[in-house]
Amino acid sequence: MSELTSPIDYLVIGTVTRDIAPEEPTGYKAGGTVTFSGRVAQALGCHTAVLTSARPDYDLTPFMAGIEVSVIPSEEDSIFDNIYQGNNRIQVVHGVSGKIGMPDLPAAWQNPAIVHLGPLTNEVDPEFVNAFPDSLVGITPQGWMRRWGDDGRIYARSFAAEQMILEAATATVISEEDLLDDTMLERYIEWANILVMTQNYAGCTVFFNGGVHQVPAPQIELVEPTGAGDIFAGAFFVQLWRNGGDPIQAAEFANKVAAHSVTKAELSEKVVAWHDLD
Repeated sequence: MSELTSPIDYLVIGTVTRDIAPEEPTGYKAGGTVTFSGRVAQALGCHTAVLTSARPDYDLTPFMAGIEVSVIPSEEDSIFDNIYQGNNRIQVVHGVSGKIGMPDLPAAWQNPAIVHLGPLTNEVDPEFVNAFPDSLVGITPQGWMRRWGDDGRIYARSFAAEQMILEAATATVISEEDLLDDTMLERYIEWANILVMTQNYAGCTVFFNGGVHQVPAPQIELVEPTGAGDIFAGAFFVQLWRNGGDPIQAAEFANKVAAHSVTKAELSEKVVAWHDLD
């Protein structure tokens, strides 16, 4: 991996996954929030860094080229099976990588312009949300909002630190499929400074300063949907930083980037598809 340097525009913390892909020679594709969000931030011109956890034999170089990466050695990788049934997705987890804690943060990465906390399996220490007082702190809390049984199937849940995390973050992006019930959404609206709920083909809803703003997405032809939510979040946080804090304009931009991403199957194409089709 590349040498650790500073300053960092976009730091994303979470797990690089192996997503089950029988069509691939290895049987897997790289996935996870850090992969999709990190790559779209890079494509948007950000000096990007990833703090992740993975087995030592997981070669991240092919899909993290040009991104600074710090890897915490893990006994397991996080392995996900994403099963699509129409507009709905079932997720099954077959492995869970190691925890990522405050002592794992490289000294050179302690003051990024943007920090994105993107847990997938409760692996990211929630205290990271208070560690960057001068940064735009964006969170995609889905990995804290998950539970699973012996069969690995993922379901929604509440989690102990949710109020602290949402109140401390600059902006929170969730999917409507992450929610346990309507009362969870009501709590999140109350606690979050900026809350964005993505809604598949319908675009997203932005809750901000007591207002509710529906932001439609472009209509596209679906090819492969994996990663769209993480690509949305990465584009949203970058644009929110660049436009001085306008969440509606940031959501319009992120909708375009994410919608165009699903017209492509490969990671390298997904993160630039919006530019090619614009």
